Amino acid sequence: MTSADSPWLTLIVSLPSSASTVRMRLWRAVKALGCAALRDGAYLLPAQAEQAAQLQALADEALQESGQAWLLQVQARDMAEQAAFQALFDRSVEYAAWLEELAHARQTLSGLGGAELGRLQRKHARAYEAIRKTDFFPTESSIRAEAQWRDFSNAVDAMQSPGEPQAMDGRIVSRDRMQYQGRLWATRRNMWVDRVTSAWLIQRFIDPSARFLWMETPADCPPEVLGFDFDGATFTHVGKRVTFEVLLSSFGLEGDRGLVRLATMVHALDVGGASTPEASGFEAVLAGARKRLPDDNALLADIGSVLDSLHAYFSSVGK
Repeated sequence: MTSADSPWLTLIVSLPSSASTVRMRLWRAVKALGCAALRDGAYLLPAQAEQAAQLQALADEALQESGQAWLLQVQARDMAEQAAFQALFDRSVEYAAWLEELAHARQTLSGLGGAELGRLQRKHARAYEAIRKTDFFPTESSIRAEAQWRDFSNAVDAMQSPGEPQAMDGRIVSRDRMQYQGRLWATRRNMWVDRVTSAWLIQRFIDPSARFLWMETPADCPPEVLGFDFDGATFTHVGKRVTFEVLLSSFGLEGDRGLVRLATMVHALDVGGASTPEASGFEAVLAGARKRLPDDNALLADIGSVLDSLHAYFSSVGK
């Protein structure tokens, strides 16, 4: 199939003059889907876009409001018209505005705390994802935006957690908890989300007699000590899983619904993705605890109580 043969969907709607609220709601909906306006009441979308299935629901809504609606599949007459259709979906202006905001945000990073950095990162991630999802025909603008977003995220990650591990390839090895009792475990000091929750998981569910060594750098880890959440550690990121998730899988703890829900929260706060409503609250509590507590032993004890409560709550949700 040549590009000129690629199908398009056209939604044509006509609403009564009294349906101004419905008209505004429909306009916002087609804009959110990434449709291009051909004229008032006529909207175009690539048929292969995942949002295309939602156009029928908008047509049905117009009919329910005593309007008229047609959802048509059309094709460009030739390559020139196909190019003209694609040009309607050029996101260069949206990317440029977002990049300008990102550049301004980057100048403020040094004055922000951990929780503020996380909120700022998620805010710009949402804006970037909204543009990217409707960028049906990526250009150099999208490549530039992706590179700038990667640099921005890396800068935030480096400030929140210096020495954050890089994910390893390979499978997660199953381990016998009985072989990991009374051990000395080590990770980088000044813990953030993945490290503090992993230390709590080790202490509560894997090795109740665990002792911890808080290191300045991974190079300080003795060879006989079990390291976690740094490059070269026994337990660290594998594939798309953060250290907390790797520990869950390694020690067969994925049947615990409370821990699985906690894992969702930890993953989102550490590397992004779908989260839980409690995530921002936990992040704020952790940021405050890091400022007021003298060392990581005190931090683990304090945040451990918070995680105990979250685990109890997550375990009971839905029962």
